[in-house]
Amino acid sequence: MNARLLAPLLLLFIAQPEQRYFRYERPITGIQTQPKQTCVALDVTAFAHASADLADLRLYRDAQETPYALRIVAPTATEQSHIEPLNLGSRNSNVVFDAEMPEGNYSTVELDLQGRDFIATVDVSGSQAQDGSSATELGSYTVFDLTNQKLGRSMLLHLPVSDFRYLHFKIGSPVRREDVAGLSVEREPLEPAQYLTLAESSQILQQGRSSVVEFTVPANVPVERIEFVLANGASNFSRSVSIAVTPTPGRKTLEQGTRFDGEIRRVHGMHTGRRIDDEQLAIEIGKSGSQASSTWTVTIDNGDDVPLALKAVRLQMARRNLCFNAAPGGNYSLYYGDAALRAPHYDYASLFQPDKEAAEATLGAEQVNARFVPRPDERPFTERHPALLWVALVCVVAVLGGVALRTAKQMRP
Repeated sequence: MNARLLAPLLLLFIAQPEQRYFRYERPITGIQTQPKQTCVALDVTAFAHASADLADLRLYRDAQETPYALRIVAPTATEQSHIEPLNLGSRNSNVVFDAEMPEGNYSTVELDLQGRDFIATVDVSGSQAQDGSSATELGSYTVFDLTNQKLGRSMLLHLPVSDFRYLHFKIGSPVRREDVAGLSVEREPLEPAQYLTLAESSQILQQGRSSVVEFTVPANVPVERIEFVLANGASNFSRSVSIAVTPTPGRKTLEQGTRFDGEIRRVHGMHTGRRIDDEQLAIEIGKSGSQASSTWTVTIDNGDDVPLALKAVRLQMARRNLCFNAAPGGNYSLYYGDAALRAPHYDYASLFQPDKEAAEATLGAEQVNARFVPRPDERPFTERHPALLWVALVCVVAVLGGVALRTAKQMRP
């Protein structure tokens, strides 16, 4: 059959969106009086009540479906590029080397130093030529390994956003030439990440040498970051953290538990005559969501130290904006809660270009769609009543068996 003739027939078996079949409705307010690209942030309620991956999300201007694009306001995940040191040597008791950097902007550089139990100062400059001519000073930074003092290890250099083709490093003692194995760098995102808090808890339980916090996360809600909020007067520390994700008890699911590991630390003050200011109070875990509700157990290993002084622990997700071209007049509403729908494919989303001056609208409170009616079951009769198919099959076998038996008796004489 011709593909052009087959396509309309296939559409008959694909559920089409209708406002009356959506269980939930949310008004969008703050639409400007002039046509403008407009974005509204989705919250945890939308994820919890929409279908997986927001496939049933539909935007309407009165009764007219409006195309939209979903946009995650977070850095694009990129693999770190390992860079070998160039011209590695010593000069005036300092280790010096160059590094050829990738094209594009970058800011965070992580050194690969093999030494242990040390504090060192790193001077960094940048230039477009390997010989360092007309080099620009980028600052002095402190790297350290204080694992013996239970204060962790940090080799990160937070440089100003740069695009120098070459970086030049000078590292003071006690780092030796043979300790330098190279460095790694990630591309700088075009815009900083924005996170929304999904859940926050100050109920921190002490279980033996561990501090434990538990959360219940609804189905389909992504968790991408865990933030730890220190109480006032918190001292320096370095603690290992484990995150266990398990299906909520009582839920029947085939999904297995997941585990993440990370580290949080706070180091401020003078050590061996050098100033250190380093904090890592969040753990990035990437996108992690479950098709069933799940329990998140965050465990901080205190070792032999006193429990960590925390004000709260927060589960967060990257901000997700629903963007569209808003026209003045009319009422915009977001609908979801129709599991029969597939994800839409709009030209607007394929060709979407974010506007730096896009307007921000507000997503109103969720409410049950006043016109909601359950979608009729449009599956074929055999899928809706599979038992009848087996009954019919048994009847056919019985009839055929009877006919065969009668035929055999007639042929016997």
